[in-house]
Amino acid sequence: MMLSMEFLLATGIGLVTACGVYLLLRGRSFSVVLGLSLLGYAVNIFIFAMGRLWTSAAPILGQGQTLADPLPQALVLTAIVIGFATTGFVIELALRSRHDNGSDHVDGAEPREGQR
Repeated sequence: MMLSMEFLLATGIGLVTACGVYLLLRGRSFSVVLGLSLLGYAVNIFIFAMGRLWTSAAPILGQGQTLADPLPQALVLTAIVIGFATTGFVIELALRSRHDNGSDHVDGAEPREGQR
């Protein structure tokens, strides 16, 4: 049985998204930061995959009939830069919350012994 590349790519994006949502729903702030990062990566891969891979096509203008679309690559590059800055900011917020509350739990309070 041979799997198609589209199926493998869709499965990979789904797996990264599922892991991101799982980590986002955890109770610790570091898990939330990792979950947000994974969701950002999944969206970037999705946008990049929607741009399709063109072979032997001119980037913008050319003599041939097929032209490659540079917009998905530009969007992903911009999203990587913005995601990096946002991740740094969220990490700083998590560290400040840990310092102020004495806990890295997202609501600022440690769960009681019976509620874990």
